[in-house]
Amino acid sequence: MPVSGKQSIVRIQEIIAVGLLLAHLLLLSACTRNNLSFPADTPRLIAQTENRSMTYNKLSADEERVIVHKGTEQPFTGKYYLNKEKGSYLCRRCDAPLFRSSAKFESGTGWPSFDDAIEGAVQQIPDADGRRTEIVCAQCGAHLGHVFFSEGFTSKNVRHCVNSVSLNFLPEAVAATQTEKAVFAGGCFWGVEYHFSKLKGVLSVKSGYTGGVTDHPSYKQVCTGTTGHAEAIEVVFDPSLVSYETLAKLFFEIHDPTQLNRQGPDIGTQYRSAVFYTNEEQKKSAEKLIAVLKTKGFNVVTSVEKAATFWDAEAYHQDYYQKNGHQPYCHIYQKRF
Repeated sequence: MPVSGKQSIVRIQEIIAVGLLLAHLLLLSACTRNNLSFPADTPRLIAQTENRSMTYNKLSADEERVIVHKGTEQPFTGKYYLNKEKGSYLCRRCDAPLFRSSAKFESGTGWPSFDDAIEGAVQQIPDADGRRTEIVCAQCGAHLGHVFFSEGFTSKNVRHCVNSVSLNFLPEAVAATQTEKAVFAGGCFWGVEYHFSKLKGVLSVKSGYTGGVTDHPSYKQVCTGTTGHAEAIEVVFDPSLVSYETLAKLFFEIHDPTQLNRQGPDIGTQYRSAVFYTNEEQKKSAEKLIAVLKTKGFNVVTSVEKAATFWDAEAYHQDYYQKNGHQPYCHIYQKRF
């Protein structure tokens, strides 16, 4: 069976890790010898550049002062510092989920405090004076506040001190009734997840496996092509902010729906193009878009299948490009609608 581009990447990661580490150490050594340094806000600038095409929520003058210009709201004045409802705290500017209510605690400082953030949602950037560490939204670079360590408030010994004005709150009960799920398979799930995670209204994206016959499949099992699964993503979205049709259009524009059982260098049925619908409206929407593409001359091979059990992929597959700082190698956006 041919080895796919992604499988090759996974197999050589351990081999190149040592080389990358050595290269990193040499770079650090060179920077030290030549008194070179990188701007402290480089991660935020990269995030802002990557997401320059995103549509942000309109901010009030006070919100802009804090979120854009890194100001600080007065303590004990924010609307969330005493909030005890169950739910999720989102970025005020781009609606990306940042913190869960289970991580919130009362620190007595006058600002909302969290001892943990949703994985990959918050970036830490040392202040220019080196005294504190700023925290920003990893998706849009919005200023949130600062993070402090070793204060002893909780067992995790971490306090994300956040301005209420930098947040929106989604109550758990509301989230349960106002969110929907969508499942798409379009080749390597790394690249598909990358693009969907940047779309406003998308609350979470998970990589996983679906459409097969084996329970709890592993990546190695799926790679054999014998389990019947496709690499896929499960998207949780807020339909009041983004429609299913918008999601489906993006899906057809970030992969090649005319390629059968492959996507670029990744070959096998696990890399097939498929829409897994959760209701009849999603099915009709997918079929309508496929029909539109066919009228435009695209020989679409995407299957439309009823959603089955979605099995989460291994942790190292989640947020792959965000963790590794790379770009998708075969999922390039092309406008088709």
